[in-house]
Amino acid sequence: MTGSDTGRDFDIRDDRAAGALNAEQDGETVGQIAYFTLSTPEPALVPVHTEVPPAHAGRGIAGALARELYATAAREGLAVVPLCPYVAKWAERHPAAAPVPPAPLVEAALAKAKEDPSAW
Repeated sequence: MTGSDTGRDFDIRDDRAAGALNAEQDGETVGQIAYFTLSTPEPALVPVHTEVPPAHAGRGIAGALARELYATAAREGLAVVPLCPYVAKWAERHPAAAPVPPAPLVEAALAKAKEDPSAW
């Protein structure tokens, strides 16, 4: 998603291999959601941490990242299991854009996070 398409001055890029959704401006990362993927019991994106450097706070970057994470998941037919407190709170405030994941998927995400911290 490009900033010019949305009126923002930053672009959002998904680096699936690195497990990061990055907000970039002029070659600098100005925000990021770190996530891992699940394949079972169904495919899902599992955000675990959102970070926006203080110099870029207050610009709507974290919210734009959360919105794009859910939009990406929807386009790809994936669920989202928000283990990141920021993304979980964003999902509560935007229920139409952020479907609640089924309990077995939440349990699988929590188990993977506990068993394999290197996944994220």
